[in-house]
Amino acid sequence: MLIIQNGQDESLITQARVVREKVFIGEQGIDPDLEYDTLDPQCIHFVGTIGDSPVTTARLRPIEETVGKVERVATIQDFRGNGYAKEIMLEIERVAKHHHLHELRLGAQLTALPFYEKLGYEAYGPEFLDADLPHRMMKKTW
Repeated sequence: MLIIQNGQDESLITQARVVREKVFIGEQGIDPDLEYDTLDPQCIHFVGTIGDSPVTTARLRPIEETVGKVERVATIQDFRGNGYAKEIMLEIERVAKHHHLHELRLGAQLTALPFYEKLGYEAYGPEFLDADLPHRMMKKTW
């Protein structure tokens, strides 16, 4: 069973980085200097674990008074297809509402657009490159 925790403590950030390293650096070849930015301390981190192992993660960063940005959504390859990223996203939305955020934005890799669309996110703006991967901005308001 997936257990999701969220917070800003260093141990949670460390667990999140385990997942991010495997997915973004290992699988996608993203430069570690791009992956490990200085924004982690400003974010609420979400980590889903199976047993003691982190398998999925994301972070939420407030960017305006009522707007948050979802970043670094990742699930380790062997655990994909189980709905874990959806569970993380729903938990982010619950926490965002608790913090009086009324809109979430994210930069989605083009391959992930259908996933976010199923969750009610809408693409906007032109395609852009982030870490040499094509993305589109998406948002969801309530």
